[in-house]
Amino acid sequence: MHTSLVASARNAIPLHAVTANAAKAWLAKQERGALASAAGFTGAPGQLAALPDAKGGIAQWVLGLGETTDIFALAAAAEKLPAGTYALGAVPDFCGGANAALAWLLGGYVFDRYKKKPRAAVKLVTPPGVDAGEITRVAGNIFLARDLVNTPANDMGPAELEAAARALAKQHGAKISVVSGAALAKGYPLIAAVGQGSVRSPRLIEIVWGKGPLVTLVGKGVCFDSGGYDIKPSAAMLTMKKDMGGAACVLAVAGMVMGAKLKLRLRVLIPAVENSVSGNAMRPGDIFPSRKGLTVEIGNTDAEGRLILADALSDADDEQPELLIDVATLTGAARVATGMELPPFFTDDETLAADLMRHGTAQQDPLWRLPLWRGYEDTINSRIADLNNNPAYGYGGAITAALFLNRFVTKTKAWAHLDIPAWTDRPKPGRPLGGEANAARALYAMLKEHYGR
Repeated sequence: MHTSLVASARNAIPLHAVTANAAKAWLAKQERGALASAAGFTGAPGQLAALPDAKGGIAQWVLGLGETTDIFALAAAAEKLPAGTYALGAVPDFCGGANAALAWLLGGYVFDRYKKKPRAAVKLVTPPGVDAGEITRVAGNIFLARDLVNTPANDMGPAELEAAARALAKQHGAKISVVSGAALAKGYPLIAAVGQGSVRSPRLIEIVWGKGPLVTLVGKGVCFDSGGYDIKPSAAMLTMKKDMGGAACVLAVAGMVMGAKLKLRLRVLIPAVENSVSGNAMRPGDIFPSRKGLTVEIGNTDAEGRLILADALSDADDEQPELLIDVATLTGAARVATGMELPPFFTDDETLAADLMRHGTAQQDPLWRLPLWRGYEDTINSRIADLNNNPAYGYGGAITAALFLNRFVTKTKAWAHLDIPAWTDRPKPGRPLGGEANAARALYAMLKEHYGR
């Protein structure tokens, strides 16, 4: 159980939550509720008010929700309340129970590796019927992903990403192997090509765990993306430490799956590279073979994510898993299409698409399906190679990137590609500015439904 959750507490202070519409009526029913009204409590989002007892102490707290239906609204209380132990009182159904417990833990997250940010020691009595171990497992792995994404590239290169994967594998008794050097160049030539411009050697990280139907997760691990010779503008590079967010996300899902001991064989593949500029870096116009045997012309060195995913997906596809999902911070076009809060996904499997949408909605970890529009297939062809990584089309960039990846998945029936931001740009309760494990909870919920005990 997380240290911010307790099983019980005799003197826990009740914590209530009310919408703006219900605030006036709720206060009218409370002893000394008029004092909170007089102090200006209206139930506005994130507004907190203390209701005193007869001796001048605090009898209870109330949090304003505004008109939100955000299941994590209670995180605002964890972020703002003074030190103490609290017990959930009257709250709307949407932010009670397990949602309240998870929101409480998310509200306590802070990235303080480089700058200490003290937080009040607040604890919540675990609501009745809530599995504190499950909530702790989910939150802990979200924190893992956030920490990995938030860590700057000088401390989070391919080797450090490998170390994080090794620590997770050791924690759960999983097998881990890493391919690098000459073996990488021979077996995964596109991964090697993207990483060859950096002094930090590229690698393919593999974790294998469990028994049962094979589920494979592939996560893009570009630890920093300069754009290569097609270099990014300086403003676009400022958040490129997050370009390994796909890898962070699949590690989070893997941690949840292994911790819950789901009945499946889990395989995680992370191509980890740094896309740098040097005399050894790949150039526009270069042509490389892929693991699958298809040749790829480099039309743009900044379209590197699809290259490393291609080799990893080809490897994954050879085993024909029951389910294959890749997660990547792949295209700016995805952000233009759906923004930072609604990551798109692509699949031709109708059942898988429905599952992803349903669980994303239920977990408030939303996803939105975009089409694998075959009419754009010819845009990724090359005149002198099998494929070009820079589509000859100025629109639909997220779609053409997904079509490129799909060329490397020819045997597996159930495949989905998620194009996530791995970043929160508009802070909300429990979701601070910075790294985020978009879709991790939705994916875990889906896997738990299919492979749970």
